[in-house]
This record gives sequence, structure tokens and C-alpha cells, in this order.
Amino acid sequence: MISVFKTNVTNATELQKIKPFLDIHLKNVKWNFDLEDCDNILRIECSKIVAKTTIKLL
Repeated sequence: MISVFKTNVTNATELQKIKPFLDIHLKNVKWNFDLEDCDNILRIECSKIVAKTTIKLL
């Protein structure tokens, strides 16, 4: 399953600040940001639904 979120992360500096946090809380999950997209998309690929958890984290 792929979940897509619009974020307010706008640059690589902000991404580097939250990366360790996401790595800890989203273990065994593929995630990435598309900062070139106008909505600064966060994509999460995993086998279970993580939408509520991700929204709480961010």
C-alpha cells in the first residue's frame, strides 16, 4: 500500500531535521519526499495502513 501526504516540508534542510525521527518511528517502511512537487509530497510504502500514525507524527 502507498500512502501519500501533502506536507509543509519545503527544503532539504527541513528534511534532514525530521529524517531521524521518521526513521525511528517508521521502521521497515519505505518513505520519501518529493520536494519538487508543489505539495511537497511524502510517500510511504508499506504493507499496513500507517496514515493515522504518520499524521500524528508530523
